[in-house]
Amino acid sequence: MNLNRRHFLGASALAVPMLAGGSAVAGAQPDAAHPSRVLTGAEQLAAQGWGPLKGRKLGVLSNPTGVLLNGDHIVDSMVAAGVKPVAAFGPEHGFRGSAQAGGSEGDYTDPRTGIPVYDAYGVDATKLASLFTKAGVDTVVFDIADVGARFYTYIWSLYTAMVAAAQVHATLVVLDRPNPLGGRAAGPVLNPKFASGIGRQPIAQQHGMTVGELARFFAGEFLPAEKVKLDVVQVRGWRRDTLFAQTGLNWVLPSPNMPTPDTALVYPGTGMFEGTVFSEGRGTTRPFEIIGAPGLDWRWREKLEDEQLPGAKFRETYFVPTFSKFVNQTCGGVQLSVEDPRAFDAIRTAVAMLVTAKAVHPDVFAWRPDNYIDKLSGSDRLRTMVDAGAGVDEVTGAWRAELAAFDRRRRHYLLYR
Repeated sequence: MNLNRRHFLGASALAVPMLAGGSAVAGAQPDAAHPSRVLTGAEQLAAQGWGPLKGRKLGVLSNPTGVLLNGDHIVDSMVAAGVKPVAAFGPEHGFRGSAQAGGSEGDYTDPRTGIPVYDAYGVDATKLASLFTKAGVDTVVFDIADVGARFYTYIWSLYTAMVAAAQVHATLVVLDRPNPLGGRAAGPVLNPKFASGIGRQPIAQQHGMTVGELARFFAGEFLPAEKVKLDVVQVRGWRRDTLFAQTGLNWVLPSPNMPTPDTALVYPGTGMFEGTVFSEGRGTTRPFEIIGAPGLDWRWREKLEDEQLPGAKFRETYFVPTFSKFVNQTCGGVQLSVEDPRAFDAIRTAVAMLVTAKAVHPDVFAWRPDNYIDKLSGSDRLRTMVDAGAGVDEVTGAWRAELAAFDRRRRHYLLYR
């Protein structure tokens, strides 16, 4: 058996049950009912009884998405197989996923497994390294499903874990999962001057990579001095043009406001409405698909339909959020639905929504006073261009060259065709 490795990886290796040519793992074949179902990295190790991890002092950075097809969480599966981690670490929303946006579960002992769980949300690499040392880990396993947007915090938990693992000379093992949006990159690249917890390094807003590919990109581009010991257990049967609905996998909410794959399709774009005074649909059953505010009416939807945005459909809607912005207030706005995922561009669509909202309802539309939109979009360019009256083509054309450069830069680290 051969591990898929590159020049920047450390010397130690796991006997990962996967061949370089992508051949099947015994006991982990696609079933007859789902011949095209992909096999995640976790599924392949579980099929081997987690044998390649035996003898390691494991720390597992995961959340409810670290799950197998049978519904078992990977930590529960490891314990049942006699491979008990010494600790688990929870990102935003927590290890078991009970916390809302911007929250976590704190430190506690997991009642099911008896494993100590450490709160890893918002900590820097030095603090996380101290937690790794406290727990006594020599191998950190990362298994969290990403949704493909730069401002979704799990990929930055991965980045921090890579730095921390290097500091304590631990190996970091990524159990890879598909990117639910496929492999296309889109949108602006982060300006490092605007780095924050929702974007630490210059990648595109829709990065178009799996977490395994991102880990390789981080290690090769941003962390060469740290000499990260990185192993990636690749997904089997996934291609870059594959959307989540085609994987045969079960959708598990990556966070409380990411209820469906439809949400993930629009999120790299409409997530930017968190940087406005508009409700981004939190407190409804369709967050990031329903957007609006008190005082909006049918004119916004009519203007958006005039834009003829590929793959997108808008419905006039009225809603009353149960939490977050405008609690118990009636809001007008639109519901965005994706009619053709192949043609749909989430970021261009959201730019059109911002531009038209400002044009039709200038008395209602505004950015958040803290200019949070700059952190979301990666610079102050989007905000200043929209404020100056730039059109959709002008705004989206402003990042064409940097996106092309990012696309070229990432190719060396891609694992899937």
